[in-house]
Amino acid sequence: MVNVAVDVMGGDNAPAEPVKGAVIALGENKEIRVYLCGKKDVVEKELGKYQYPADRVEIIDAPEVIEMGEPPVMAIRKKKDSSIVRGLNLVKEGTCDAFVSAGSSGAILVGGQVIVGRIKGVERPPLAPVFPTDNGISLLIDCGANVDARASHLVQFAKMGTIYMEHVLGVKNPKVGILNIGTEEEKGNMLVKEAYPLLKNCPDINFIGSVEAREIPKGTADIVVCEAFAGNVALKMYEGVGSTMIGALKETFTRSLATKLAYLLVKPALKKTLKRFDATEYGGAPLLGLKGLVVKTHGNATHKEISTSIIQCVTFKEQEINRKINDTINMLDDQGA
Repeated sequence: MVNVAVDVMGGDNAPAEPVKGAVIALGENKEIRVYLCGKKDVVEKELGKYQYPADRVEIIDAPEVIEMGEPPVMAIRKKKDSSIVRGLNLVKEGTCDAFVSAGSSGAILVGGQVIVGRIKGVERPPLAPVFPTDNGISLLIDCGANVDARASHLVQFAKMGTIYMEHVLGVKNPKVGILNIGTEEEKGNMLVKEAYPLLKNCPDINFIGSVEAREIPKGTADIVVCEAFAGNVALKMYEGVGSTMIGALKETFTRSLATKLAYLLVKPALKKTLKRFDATEYGGAPLLGLKGLVVKTHGNATHKEISTSIIQCVTFKEQEINRKINDTINMLDDQGA
């Protein structure tokens, strides 16, 4: 049985979507038990809308809520009965294998390190979302946890990302690229120039060199390594262009009777194409390198993204990802990588 704590109070669509996502996950995988963290009366009211296996649901009363604008460190320290802190403590104590939340990114990142703790040898846990590309999917690591990363951090990001892509997402021998302003080895800022030879000489990484931002949607690299500032900018730009394109298509197809009729003809193919590029199909972003799994979904996550995130926790546990990360990182340290 895989025990997953779910933050019912976090995100734009709480509590409805987290609860619905949890119920769907329970229906799709009988090896999942969920611990719903939130205000007890609120959770019970939402659960009352569904039929679900009561023996695989626990309600963890968490009367406090960490709001999006609160200072993360202070919030984690002061709001011990918040849904985020209660959920992370369930992972720390070993009651749960994973915690899934659409709540405050800052609180989750801080709480993950302070409460759950890092695997021995891991310098910085990176946030690693999956996004759709022409070739399927790619992993962007880091996209929000470490703005001031060092070259050694990027090497660890690449190694942890490789383990995750291979064993959770099924991409064998994934290609690793470092995000850069050109493909030439000598280009880039000091961080990229220092990290490039380390990645190039790491035998356990399938390093293909520098990757420009325009190559990301093409899927040139299965794993794009960068520090969090560049990664977050790239991810938000990617998501923004996608939503803008969808809005433009909707405006075009509703302009006149002729365009509405044209839409009816292309609707099946268009829906299929848009689904390919829907990031919610792939679940949230794991914070890799912690002693337990912590998954951050989009703040506006729907039940689909939350249920997918919960279900992926099963694969994470079955494939012993944290053991593999521990073994690999410490092996790299022993070799002086």
